Amino acid sequence: MRVKQFLTDAIIVVNGSKFHVHKLVMCGCSPFFKDLFTTWSTPDNIVFYVPNITMSMMQVFINFAYSGCVSVNKDNVHELFIAADRFQVEGVTLECCKELSRSLSSQTCFDTWRITKDFYYPELKQEVLDFILNRFENLVATPGFLQLSVEDLMTFIDCDDLNVQQERAAFEAVIIWINHSPQDRQEHLQTFLSKIRLSFMDGQYFTDHVLGNELIRQNRKLFNHLIQSMKQMLDIQQGRPIRISPCPPRVPRDAIVAIGGWNIEQPTNAIEIFNKHTKRWVPMQNPDPTPRSYHGAFFLGGCVYVIGGFGGEDSFCTMHEYDLVRQTWRESAPMHVRRCYVSVTFLDGFIYALGGFDGRDRLRTAERYSSETNQWRMIAPMHERRSDASAAPLNGQIYICGGFTGDMCLMTAESYNPQHDHWTMIPQISSPRSGLCVAAYAGEIYVIGGFNGVNRVTSLEAFNPENNRWRFLPAMTHPRSNFGTAVLDDELYVVGGYSGDCTTNSVEKYNFRSGEWSFVSSMEVSRSALSCCVVRHLPNMAALSGTTRLEK
Repeated sequence: MRVKQFLTDAIIVVNGSKFHVHKLVMCGCSPFFKDLFTTWSTPDNIVFYVPNITMSMMQVFINFAYSGCVSVNKDNVHELFIAADRFQVEGVTLECCKELSRSLSSQTCFDTWRITKDFYYPELKQEVLDFILNRFENLVATPGFLQLSVEDLMTFIDCDDLNVQQERAAFEAVIIWINHSPQDRQEHLQTFLSKIRLSFMDGQYFTDHVLGNELIRQNRKLFNHLIQSMKQMLDIQQGRPIRISPCPPRVPRDAIVAIGGWNIEQPTNAIEIFNKHTKRWVPMQNPDPTPRSYHGAFFLGGCVYVIGGFGGEDSFCTMHEYDLVRQTWRESAPMHVRRCYVSVTFLDGFIYALGGFDGRDRLRTAERYSSETNQWRMIAPMHERRSDASAAPLNGQIYICGGFTGDMCLMTAESYNPQHDHWTMIPQISSPRSGLCVAAYAGEIYVIGGFNGVNRVTSLEAFNPENNRWRFLPAMTHPRSNFGTAVLDDELYVVGGYSGDCTTNSVEKYNFRSGEWSFVSSMEVSRSALSCCVVRHLPNMAALSGTTRLEK
């Protein structure tokens, strides 16, 4: 009808080109055209001149008004988005937002960020901001980072949710940005330093690289701020209360949660979360309704699943699910078998519960849970009876090591292939051990600590499936068994446990890159037989991890 000019009642003129349209159709796609045909003209007017738009862009809007379809791609999305916003073509701006979201990458994120600042699309803006904050350390190496404005970089550096493993990364990013154009940018150093959490840096790094930086040494205006940061750094290191306004620690994107365990002569329901930036354990306010020990735990879809365990008298087959956002507990489907001393892990959408002790027998049976169906299903049994073993996933398979048969500690290990529902024996670990922990990192399986039948051990060894061999690594400082473990930011954390004399609240970590062990702040509750997992990307992480911005 439009092409044949049948019953058209308006002519839109763009740079001399005429488009015959129906007013009613155009009004349906945009308030701009409704105002153009009514508020801004007389009823008898049929010719309308529209400036500041190309002929091709007007053609896109007219086609969209009649068909409801628009072709948006990475080549035209920026131009189309700006024009559609100006002419209030909401359907086109929506498609542009979808394309900008789909194409969001390290190459496009800063350009897209600049667009979202000029136009009010809060959901897209938040998505782009989250993308940049979560990948900030990698984005520093991109050309777009060096072209950021002062205001944009300040926004990112000031944000509590900036995801950096260590605060030094934020400092180094600012120095890189300033050094790209020092004459123009050096004057902003003082403002940037006020946004960087200097007090939460490593002390040696602060001395060598912050105080030793030539730009900083030349600026005497910074001295008072640096001295105050050093004082607060000492307070943090010595565990004294600190006032974190106006520059609190970053909100961790990921955090370790320690759940339950055995404390003195009974199980505990205590839950603590470790804030890697403040290096402190924070008690959670809504603990498990059922105190338990020798259980397993895993984080999935915003919830922590606590599986099996021992309550002081009975072994459990139950599974409790804790929603960390709503902070509510509910009971999910129980396992087929009671299991304490159970090995729990996760692979390809399923939670696995392997072996354990049912109150009478040490088990070789295993089962897996689907959160989609809320059902457990038995899988092939292991070759060995294993309680007090440990397991981890790697490259599509599950590896379980050590454990106790009821008669002896094991040094055997095996792997499970879920596609074939089959267990295969692999080379043994160096010595028998139960109460050990197993973790996976960078293509290898790591076995830590445990009880060899006589003593608690400190040893750490790694298995490489490609060469089918174990190798020794530096040992822990303290011998322990029945502890919790988690891998966070290229480091292996060992939490609590039993020393042979008593339960402990001590925590140490192994840096995979440096090969060194170091101590971390102790938990508030001493316990063994606990379980740890890493929780990620929670909207209420600031509250959970005790990261708050105090008033000035």
